[in-house]
Order: sequence, then C-alpha cells, then structure tokens
Amino acid sequence: MSEHPDRPAFDPGAGSAPASWPDPASDPRSGVPTAALPAYPPAAAAPPPSGYPPPSVYPPPPSAGVFPPAYAVPAPPAPASAAAAVPAAAARQPGSRVGLMVALAAVVGLLAGLLGGGVGSVLVNRGVAVVQGQSAVPAPLPGVTARPDGSIAKIAATALPSVVTVKIRTASASGNGSGFVIDRAGHILTNNHVVSGATGPGEITVEFVDGTSVAARIVGRDSSYDLAVLAVDKTDVTPLEWGRSSDVVVGDGVIAVGAPLGLEATVTSGIVSALNRPVVATGGDDMSFINAIQTDAAINPGNSGGPLLDMSGRVIGINSAIARDPGSTSSSGGSIGVGFAIPSDQAAKTAQQLITTGKAEHPIIGVKLDTQFTGEGARIADPGGVTPGSAADTAGLRDGDVIVRFEGKKVPGSNQLVVAIRAKSVGDTVHLTVERAGAQMDITLTLRASN
Repeated sequence: MSEHPDRPAFDPGAGSAPASWPDPASDPRSGVPTAALPAYPPAAAAPPPSGYPPPSVYPPPPSAGVFPPAYAVPAPPAPASAAAAVPAAAARQPGSRVGLMVALAAVVGLLAGLLGGGVGSVLVNRGVAVVQGQSAVPAPLPGVTARPDGSIAKIAATALPSVVTVKIRTASASGNGSGFVIDRAGHILTNNHVVSGATGPGEITVEFVDGTSVAARIVGRDSSYDLAVLAVDKTDVTPLEWGRSSDVVVGDGVIAVGAPLGLEATVTSGIVSALNRPVVATGGDDMSFINAIQTDAAINPGNSGGPLLDMSGRVIGINSAIARDPGSTSSSGGSIGVGFAIPSDQAAKTAQQLITTGKAEHPIIGVKLDTQFTGEGARIADPGGVTPGSAADTAGLRDGDVIVRFEGKKVPGSNQLVVAIRAKSVGDTVHLTVERAGAQMDITLTLRASN
C-alpha cells in the first residue's frame, strides 16, 4: 500500500468472544468553589505609608523566575503631592472622570494579571482591586468539574483507570507501550510487538493510572494479528466494554488512550477517517496483517496496544500502527494524522482464543502466493502453489491462477488478499473471482484453520 505503515512501537527487538464485557465504573467529580475578588477598602481606611520599608524588611527575591505563593509585594510610596492622590469618595462617583480612570485602571490591572506569564503568581497573590458597582468584570461563579455523559472528558475519566502502561526491560533494552484491562481476572490486551522483545529473559510490568505497578506475564500472543494477552495478579480492576467495529462508520468520533512517548494517561481525539484499510506492518522477523480502522486521532510510538474508544467509551479498536511520510528516512517518526487500529471484532475474538488456548486461529484458503508478481491481483505460485487437499484444491483453484476479486472487492495485490482473508473467521464461506488463461470465473470455498 502507499501509506508505508510503521508501528508506533518501542519494540526493542522484535472460542468465541463474549457478547460483552462488564461496564466500567463511573468516576464523577465534584465542583470546587472559586474565591471572590477582593473589594476596595472603605473610604475611611488608613492612608498608604509614606515610604517603602527599609531593605532589611524585604524577603529575598525568588530564584530562577519562580515566585513562591506567599511572596508579598510592598505597597508603593504615597504620591509626591496631594493633587496626585485620588479621594476615595470621588473614585466611587459613577459620573466622575476620576472614577472612570480608576475603573479603567482596575480593568488594565486584571488584563495584566491574565497576560503576565512569568509573574502570574505575584499578580494573583496581590489581587485585583475592582471598583464596586462600576467594574465590567462579573463575579466568578463556583468552579464546575463534573462533565456530561458523552463528553470526551467524562469518557477519559471513566476509561483511564482501565488503561495501563506496559513496560519491558531486558539485558539489552527497555521500552514501553500501552494496554487495557479486558476482564476482572486480570487479563490485559496489548500489541504483540510491545512485548515480543521480552519473551526470553526479561521482565514485563504494567503501571496503572494511580501509580500502582505490578509484574505481568504473557498468556498468549500472535504476531500475525499483532495481539498479545498479559495476566497480572490483581483482580480489583475494571475492564473496558467492547464495542462492535462492524457498526463503525467513517466520520465517527473516536478517542485514543495510552502512553505515547512514555507519557502515560494521554488522551487524544479525532474521527474514523477510513475503514477496511489493508495494513501490513513489519517489525523484526514478525509481519502483521491488519484490516485496519484508520483515524486522525494522534497516535505516536508508545500508543501501541492502547484502546481506540467510540463516543460511548467502548473499545472499537486497538491502536497498532502509524503511516510514515514516504519522504522520511526515519522509522521512528511521530503521528502525521494517519493512524491504524485493529478492529475490535477481530481483537475480542483473538483475545479469547489466546486466553483459552494460548494461540490464535488463522483462516486460510490453502495456497502460496507469488510475491514477485507485479500485475493486478494476487497470483498463485506456479508450480506448487495450491496445497493438496486444501480448501483451494477442493474448490478447483490451480497453480498460476490470478485472484482479482475477493468477496466482490478488487484485490490490488497479494498482501491485500492476505489481509482480507485474515479479517474473516475459520468456517466462513467466501467468494473469489479468478483469471485463468484470459478468462474469469467465480469460485466459492470455505476457509479452514492453519495448522
């Protein structure tokens, strides 16, 4: 394909799914009141001091531009003449020019506090004097931290406790990816390329959003689907709910959660920008075939294995790969707005197989493809392309046949055919259109499991 996909992994080296998983627990938040702005003192307040206090009274200045919260700024000296002072009574007269000047000064002071940048803490601690009855600035309302159902903030707050950072360490390398809880028994789903480097000597740990870190072990993994299931000795966990990727349409809003670049508990959002995108991703000696959901939600190295959520907070994909700019010579580039996720329908089925048997089933038709063929379609190798006794052999496929359509869709090349087959299940009946000696014919066969 033209996208030249590349995994966002750190990779240092290298049954039926349940109808639904338990709903994650809600995590409501409460409001926090905001303090009101101080008002002018009464007119009878004592006049300002006649001068600054001696130098010994000042606290030491803050270092490196950081102002401590309690740093106080002394009051300025009194005006040089009585004419420079503004009587408090005049400042409160709505129609007076002096009162308007004071009101404007208060507004300017507020703007300075908002734009002050490096001295923000000083300005905030000094407070902003507002003329009562004249200021255009409304009194602040109590803070609101609760968010409505369906908002990104609410979905993120609910999902984050179920999303983990997966860390591996070996004698020669270390790295991280993402994962998420799929049941209350402590099973966690991630990408195979996240943990494949630690299948020998090495350790795998998962870290939850609350900072808890526990050791993990591999239950099963599959390089072809790029999925792996881990287990942790922790049962006080809340699984995310599975959604149906078959119900997703282009334009749906999505949320990616994970630990890009090691930055745990990161949330990004976007839309589904394409469906059924054939992606062949390589890493080390592994090759994965993904009939992917394409998204413009920012996905970067370290997001691998994290969930792609719909706007109900359900998992519709597992973030696995990103496209690389064809002009780039680096294999470690970040997001360019084209990311790929393994559909949840495939992931849930494969995860259940890995938990039950430790391995996944791969549907096949029983042929070897000619990878040197450059024409349209996928050509069966000749000689020795059709495996004797396979589904292809039973259906009448022959060496040298070119498969040009699969389930009515055009087959651009051999990789796209493999991706389309892997998106199906063992036992599914599929329809192929093949070219043989200049003529086309339709063939129907039933997919079988690989050995």
